[in-house]
Amino acid sequence: MSMNRKGQGTRDKGQEGFTLLLAALVASVVLALGTSIFALAQKELQLSSVGRDSQFAFYTADSAAECALFWDIRYTLFATSSPPASVTCDAQTASVTVQTQQAVTTFTYQYESGGLCAKVSVAKQDTHPRTTIHANGYNTSCADIISSASRALERSVELRY
Repeated sequence: MSMNRKGQGTRDKGQEGFTLLLAALVASVVLALGTSIFALAQKELQLSSVGRDSQFAFYTADSAAECALFWDIRYTLFATSSPPASVTCDAQTASVTVQTQQAVTTFTYQYESGGLCAKVSVAKQDTHPRTTIHANGYNTSCADIISSASRALERSVELRY
């Protein structure tokens, strides 16, 4: 083996930058994999939070429909002859709006339960006794829905009897 003037062995001219090139290649592959895994984990986190918020909205709609059903069946509160001024659901009192079109009287109100908004309409048909309760539940407060919250989800429940 012959020595060059700095005391090192001879090298082939084509392999001088091979180690640096290999290190840069491995670093870029690891960086690309890490970025991909991070993006995937971030999307999964967003999807799971949407699923959770969707359940909150559904449970809010379901409890609002059950509350309206309770007041209608137990106390016949939504009678067309004497419409109610207010309804109490989940310790929240909400004022009721009454609207009559043709042979259908619709009672509407909204309230917040645990910081989540619920909008309810109870429609009574006069021609043949039929009641439809439609409840919309949201994963945000009523004030946030009015200001068009970008993360607001709406789920609905409808009962007919």
